[in-house]
Amino acid sequence: MNLVSAMKATSTPSRSFDFCFPSLDTHVRVEEEGGVVVIRASRNTFTPRRKNCFIRELAAEGFIADHHQWSSVATGESFLGVRWLVDKSWLKLDPAIRASADRFMVRSLVGAALLWVLLVGGAVFLR
Repeated sequence: MNLVSAMKATSTPSRSFDFCFPSLDTHVRVEEEGGVVVIRASRNTFTPRRKNCFIRELAAEGFIADHHQWSSVATGESFLGVRWLVDKSWLKLDPAIRASADRFMVRSLVGAALLWVLLVGGAVFLR
């Protein structure tokens, strides 16, 4: 029996959770795979103390393993399997939202231009 056939391929499913903090204008994605937790924040708005509290809350609520609640996160460094990154590349804009915003802006600009023409025309003719 060779070594390759004796080994079993095991894959741990990765879990991902998204959080939104409107008061901080920040989105956070928490990914856990193979005992390593990667936290991606869209902006650098968390203090080190708040990062530690957030990790403890995640562990208490069952989003990540309990042993991570004792982690202390230093900015950009990995400690006990927890890594905090400022990375907004995972945020994707829905094309339907983009199209809706484009339509709204076109209507607003056309409406503003028509209103301006009416006001200027009224000022010229009412003199």
